[in-house]
Amino acid sequence: MSEERRLDVLRAIVQDYVATSEPVGSKALLERHRLGVSAATIRNDMAALEEEGLISAPHTSAGRVPTDAGYRRFVDRLGHMKPLSRSERVAIETFLQQAVDLDDVVDRTVRLLSSLTHQVAVMQYPSIGAATVRHVELVSLTEQRLMVVLIMSTGRVEQRILALAHSDDDLPALRAVVNELAEGKTRAQATDGIAAWVARQTQTDAQTDAQTELVPGAELIADFLAEEREERVAMAGTAHLVRSGLDFPDTIGPVLDALEEHVVLLRLFQQMAPDSGDVVAVRIGGENAVDGLRAASVVSAQYTAGGIGVLGPTRMDYPTTMAAVRAVARYVSEILEQ
Repeated sequence: MSEERRLDVLRAIVQDYVATSEPVGSKALLERHRLGVSAATIRNDMAALEEEGLISAPHTSAGRVPTDAGYRRFVDRLGHMKPLSRSERVAIETFLQQAVDLDDVVDRTVRLLSSLTHQVAVMQYPSIGAATVRHVELVSLTEQRLMVVLIMSTGRVEQRILALAHSDDDLPALRAVVNELAEGKTRAQATDGIAAWVARQTQTDAQTDAQTELVPGAELIADFLAEEREERVAMAGTAHLVRSGLDFPDTIGPVLDALEEHVVLLRLFQQMAPDSGDVVAVRIGGENAVDGLRAASVVSAQYTAGGIGVLGPTRMDYPTTMAAVRAVARYVSEILEQ
């Protein structure tokens, strides 16, 4: 019973400190929470929590603040995430459904998540390696120029103009061959499939006049599919981080520097990716492997083809933030799968 009571005291300290940013004393706990024990008992529990390293005294006052370990214990004991209200859910869905393309989805997502949590929101663009080809469309511009439109499963659309002599009669056959080999495959798989088809057609015993005419176009499309695309992230709400600068013990500089390194953020999302879906991952303070983020907390979830999350000080409203991240990740997945 005493262990449960101490954890109730820890929960109350976390909640009060997040709400007020002021160290929490036993008197404040008695006034704000129905703990059902005396002030002396609360002081004893606070002493025990301090001995366990879950709270600490920032200065000589009687107040205490949670440590990284204290926040971790609090997060691990959350029985359930605070559900979003119906109006919040409708607002999220409506706002994201209004997006006109993938870039707009990403932009709206980070702005929405930042406004919901009052933290920096970060979203990994749909992973290029995991995305599959939905369709390849060919559009004749002139007899010597052909536009290839690549539509990926994530909603990403890419266009490329190729120098290729062709006739309108060639396009249906080329389109059919390319889509048969590419649809439902990753870019790498589609490239290999088309390259293998080209190799078969160039064998003497496999050639036909119609197939031979399609080989140059298929080779150019395979080259287009094989081009490397840089993984990237989008971000919004840096101003929230600046306004919370006093929550960082030394300086906010290292955190801002880390945010500028998109490669670091991509690696962080990969490291935090859970083994199963619909799971929210939380890294608090020193749990972050990135030096610049050791004074910050990161809350993330996976959507269809990447990571999404928020970054802020360890003094964070974890239940609300975790619920918002999970809800937005779900809606983004639904939109991209349509």
